[in-house]
Amino acid sequence: MSRSKEMDLTTGNPFWSLLKFAIPVILGNLFQLFYTLADSVIVGKTLGANSLAAVGSTSIIIYFVFCFINGFTGGFGICLGQRCGAKDERGMRKSIAVSTILSIAFTVVLTLVCCLLAHQILSWMQIPEDISGEAYDYMFVVLLGTGATVFYNMISNMLRALGDSKTPLYFLVFASVLNIFLDVLFIVPLHMGVAGAAWATILSQFLSAVLSLVGGLKNFQILHLHREDFHDLKDAAILHLKTGFPMGLQMSVMCIGQLAMQAVVNSLGTAAVAGYTAASKADQLSVLVNNAMMIAISNYVAQNFGAGKKDRIRQGVRASLIQTEAFNLIMCVGILLLRHPIVQMFLSDPTKEIYHYSDMYLTVVAPFYFILGLLAVYRTTIQSMQNGRAPFATCMIELVMRIIATVGLSGIIGYTAVCIASPLAWFGACSLLIPCYYRMMKSSAKTA
Repeated sequence: MSRSKEMDLTTGNPFWSLLKFAIPVILGNLFQLFYTLADSVIVGKTLGANSLAAVGSTSIIIYFVFCFINGFTGGFGICLGQRCGAKDERGMRKSIAVSTILSIAFTVVLTLVCCLLAHQILSWMQIPEDISGEAYDYMFVVLLGTGATVFYNMISNMLRALGDSKTPLYFLVFASVLNIFLDVLFIVPLHMGVAGAAWATILSQFLSAVLSLVGGLKNFQILHLHREDFHDLKDAAILHLKTGFPMGLQMSVMCIGQLAMQAVVNSLGTAAVAGYTAASKADQLSVLVNNAMMIAISNYVAQNFGAGKKDRIRQGVRASLIQTEAFNLIMCVGILLLRHPIVQMFLSDPTKEIYHYSDMYLTVVAPFYFILGLLAVYRTTIQSMQNGRAPFATCMIELVMRIIATVGLSGIIGYTAVCIASPLAWFGACSLLIPCYYRMMKSSAKTA
């Protein structure tokens, strides 16, 4: 099936298997963050605070769409990983074929919906009038290039399900460097404004997807599909939709609460938007590292669940918790120490008001990254063991708590409500997930 020796996560030391798999994913996610950071830094330094605020004011919408894409294609990766763990080559080929067809159909629908609703979205988000024009330009171009994001995430999740977390990284590094070059080219000499930054991101991500596909086809014979692999896909399609759609929905539901947070920030004015944008870019570092650990434990659990190795799943969860919380501690300390230089990355001359909004958000949120780590590991483990109900329920808990904190408390405590919303949501979700995981493992032990 493969020329690679990295497929099997069902053997070897769980701690080192997970870490070896996770490190390239973390680096890949950091370079993916590098895309948006490069956009924000170059936009803020060359076009000014208003342009940075325009990009930041729509970033949660773009993140909302990308979360659905990541969850949707991540569900496909879980299905493929389970077939890989079971050593079911025919099932693996059908999974890849179904994933391809569903991703193409999903891209067409999502692109049409997003682009047609672009103006209405700006109205819902209460974007300040002085930045609404640039906000539309940036958001429309990124949403128009949704296909590049779907393409990259689909290929990456397939390769990771097969145990290869390095190939997507190699080409993402190259694409990140290209993104910086195109940012400068489109914004400075070509005077394309914030739309140029958006085009640079989309073109770079598309190239990364193409190169990842080429590398995957070279390393994995299983990706070379035949006509018969596309026959009789109804059952496989239903399984992939039942896995992928709830994961996409639950990840996007989490973002709805963040949309409420962004709407409150937008209502506070341009300085608040600029400060919150700089802080949230730093905060994304923790989110992306935790997401990388989610990807690692997801593929690990999926393969071992398919192989029926429940004890190994338990060992992997313990190892993943140790690794995830170690990374979160490092990020918490680093972000708190560097919170002023972080703002200066994006703005040449930030005001005291901008510093105030950025400092307040990071000081409140960063110490609670350890709760985010618990949430990431336990939720992904439960999902990869074919329990979608509990993870979706926790997403609804997160949504309710974020909305209560922002919409319900913003009139009383103002911007503080935005700062405490995420920690409250993470805590509420963990209160359900952690007991659920231990009940599942206890039940599986009794069954065995």
